[in-house]
Amino acid sequence: MRILITDGNERAALAAARSLVRAGHAVLVTASTRVSLAGASWGVRPLALATDPLTAPAGYAAEIGRLAEQHGVAVLLPMTDPSLEAVLEHRQALPAGIELPFPDLSTYRAASDKAQVLTLARACGFDVPETRLVATREESDRAVPEAAFFPAVVKPHRSVVAIGGTRRKTTVTLVAHAVACRRALAALPASAFPVLLQRRVSGVGEGFFALRWGGRTVAMFAHRRLREKPPAGGVSVYRESIPLDERLVGPGLRLLEALGWNGVAMIECKRELATGRQVVMEVNGRFWGSLQLAIDAGVDFPSLLVRCAAGEIVPEGRHYRVGVRSRWFLGDVDHLYLRLRRSRADLQLEDGAGSRLRALLDFLRVDPRHDRCEVWRWRDPAPFLVEGLQWLGLLPAHRGASPATSVGDGEPDAAASSSRAARDVS
Repeated sequence: MRILITDGNERAALAAARSLVRAGHAVLVTASTRVSLAGASWGVRPLALATDPLTAPAGYAAEIGRLAEQHGVAVLLPMTDPSLEAVLEHRQALPAGIELPFPDLSTYRAASDKAQVLTLARACGFDVPETRLVATREESDRAVPEAAFFPAVVKPHRSVVAIGGTRRKTTVTLVAHAVACRRALAALPASAFPVLLQRRVSGVGEGFFALRWGGRTVAMFAHRRLREKPPAGGVSVYRESIPLDERLVGPGLRLLEALGWNGVAMIECKRELATGRQVVMEVNGRFWGSLQLAIDAGVDFPSLLVRCAAGEIVPEGRHYRVGVRSRWFLGDVDHLYLRLRRSRADLQLEDGAGSRLRALLDFLRVDPRHDRCEVWRWRDPAPFLVEGLQWLGLLPAHRGASPATSVGDGEPDAAASSSRAARDVS
């Protein structure tokens, strides 16, 4: 089939493009830049977009629709929250008959609402962080908790919020004390409220990934985060496949069933070190940044989703290789840079975090039996070269950015380093 993938500068787009080209499909990739990460992959046809899904969601959907009709696209795979929400909201702009293998807009928005999901997740068997809800911006000062509550996380109820006729991405912010909390709340637009203030959970990040179709669970996968950027918690830069634990699988499947989910989803959790309980963080109703790890371990989510969308009855699969590790090399370089340049207190690392020397030794340790490089592939080297040029500031990664000023989508301020072009969506 002819498949259109959006957001070509995302690593999830690259993983999906490689998967679907390998499966024999004709793959087109859109991006806001002439040269993109996934668009440079072997066998892919790159297409440039003129419209931004955040500033002009209706126009974006219309442009995607025109490209899809012009190129005879059968399946559309949006890769980020802004692009997915734009085409779901303006579904009528797409050609009749095109497959958009995701849930409807109301289901997607329900899963994206962190406050709503928290209540549902608790009912389905997950533990949840200690949470204070700030309903409106006016309540911010009164709602800031006592000093014993910190460190905490300021979490807008949705990652993309509407402001007039446009949208804005929001970020989760780690705050060490009440002053930082008030500052983070004051920086948010009114539409980001209600905002969740959550006491920081001390533990290891683990994720449950699933593909559900027509009421069936087609595929499942789980991974553990080994290193992140920023180091105290952010996007994963090094992670490994782990067995399917019933503490993740049981509540996870109940939650997706309660949502009436159709398509792929990631449920992000933290396994609390002191108790072993799985504490839910959020649900992502789209492909995730570390998608390549699942594919390398044996769960080819993009290919499976396209087969489902084509009407094929795909057998349920639970088996994959455990202990496979995936490294986003340039993201890991950023992680190391931050560990070497900043103190543990400045980075707000948890007790027990290793020294700078330990961080360097961990970075240098590579096991060829288990480790995979996420972007670099011997048979498809061009994406790694493109990402390197973006990381160095020699190629723009986003529309309107000069090579010297390109920055990453939603990059937390604490992640600033020698690289400002490294990106992630989950």
